[in-house]
Amino acid sequence: MTTKQITATNVNEQIKQLYQTAFPEDEQIPWEDLVRLIGEMHLDFTAYYEGEEFIGFTIVFPHEPFNWYWYFAVLPELRGQGKGQEILTTLIEKYRGKILVLDMESPKQESDNITQRKRRYEFYLRNGFRDTNLYRKYDVTEMTIMIIGEGTFTMKDWDDITNELRKFWRWD
Repeated sequence: MTTKQITATNVNEQIKQLYQTAFPEDEQIPWEDLVRLIGEMHLDFTAYYEGEEFIGFTIVFPHEPFNWYWYFAVLPELRGQGKGQEILTTLIEKYRGKILVLDMESPKQESDNITQRKRRYEFYLRNGFRDTNLYRKYDVTEMTIMIIGEGTFTMKDWDDITNELRKFWRWD
């Protein structure tokens, strides 16, 4: 697997299409805003390839002391083939010794995609993430906050990291 850093000048339509189809619209930063934020926030936007074939991408907001793991998507036709595992392993290795934080749709909230939420939650647990038992609600969607790395994570930490994003982009 190879990686390529994505910038505002080399982002392509295939990445945009995966972004817009892999996440619910209410969980997306509008595409134009996301492209602007790549440079302004120095996002770690990485595309993953098998040879020349695009597999997926990750977006991390590197921010001390917590690196906020925003988005992770694999092409639908490649899901369930271990590609997501390879990407996550690469990402965890890249941030070894640092703390990664993510928020995901809660597997405890009743929803139409409860099976998918539970599978995703178990995937992160198997890969060393732990549940912080902290939750945030966006509209009607409850998000579970997970962490990998030493230490603890509090709602104040969450507020600090989201307030950093608010300096660049406001969602309310």
